[in-house]
Amino acid sequence: MPKMKTHKGAAKRIKVTGSGKLMRSQAGRGHLKLAKSRKRFRTLKGEVPLAKGDARNAKRMIGR
Repeated sequence: MPKMKTHKGAAKRIKVTGSGKLMRSQAGRGHLKLAKSRKRFRTLKGEVPLAKGDARNAKRMIGR
């Protein structure tokens, strides 16, 4: 049986905390920045936990 390979695209986007939670960055900060208010930009800052439904697939992708 071959080894499982890490999905590199997922590994670059998802980080695992010490407790094992999967964190992702918020969408909407890439471009068209002038059209968005400063308040909207501040709320998009930081990382948020991955949804439970997505976490199951993501764990397999990143080899956890």
